[in-house]
Amino acid sequence: MVCFAGVATLGAIPGIAMAIVIAVIEFLWDGWRPHSAVLGRVDGVMGYHDITRYPGARLVPGLVLFRWDAPLFFANAELFSERVQAAIASAPGPVRWCVVAAEPVTSVDVTAADIVAELDDTLRATGIELCFAEMKDPVKDKLKRFGLFSRLGAETFFATVDEAVERLRAGEMRRVLKIRTRPDGEYTRVVGLLLAEGREPGEDDDEGAPVPMVGAGVSDDEELPF
Repeated sequence: MVCFAGVATLGAIPGIAMAIVIAVIEFLWDGWRPHSAVLGRVDGVMGYHDITRYPGARLVPGLVLFRWDAPLFFANAELFSERVQAAIASAPGPVRWCVVAAEPVTSVDVTAADIVAELDDTLRATGIELCFAEMKDPVKDKLKRFGLFSRLGAETFFATVDEAVERLRAGEMRRVLKIRTRPDGEYTRVVGLLLAEGREPGEDDDEGAPVPMVGAGVSDDEELPF
C-alpha cells in the first residue's frame, strides 16, 4: 500500500525508494524494540503462550518463562535485561528461575553477551538462576566464543521449554523434600530417592514406617544428603 501510494504521488522510482526506506526503518525498529512475552500454560493448547493474549494462562510457580523475539545485539541488549527484570518483578510469587525461550534469538554479539553476564550476576545476587531453552546451536557457538556459555554452565541450557520446566521443577522438588528421622536419629528414607524408584510419598517403606511427606519436619535451610 505504501509503495502504491508513493508511486501514485511521486512516480515509479521515488515511490519504490520511499517504500524501501520505510521497510528498512521498520526492520531496524523491530530489532531495536522487539516484541517479548511472559509465557504460561493454556488449558487445551499445547505449549506455552503469551499471557497477554491468553489471560487464562497459568504461570509456573517459582519460574518465569520469558520469550525474546529478536536477535540480541548492542542496540537492544539493555532493553532485554530491563524486560527480564520487569517480568520477574511482576511475578505473583517468589522466583527461583528465569528461563528465556530463545528460539527466536538468531544471533548474539559480544556487547549483548556482556550485558547477559551482568544480568546473570544481578539475578544470582537475589537467588534467581538464569536459563535458556531452545537456543540454536550457532548461537550457542557464539556464546562459547565469548565465554558466556561456560560462565552460565551447560546445565542452564535446555533443548525445549518443556524440558526446562520439568527438570527445574524436579530439581526444586529435590531441594525442598524433607527427611524424617526415627527416634534413634537414623534416616528412614529420602523422598527424592523413593520417587526415583517410582514410589510416592506416604507409602510405607520396607520397614513399615511411612515415607516422609514433602515439606514435613525439617527447616528450609537444612542440608539434604544429595
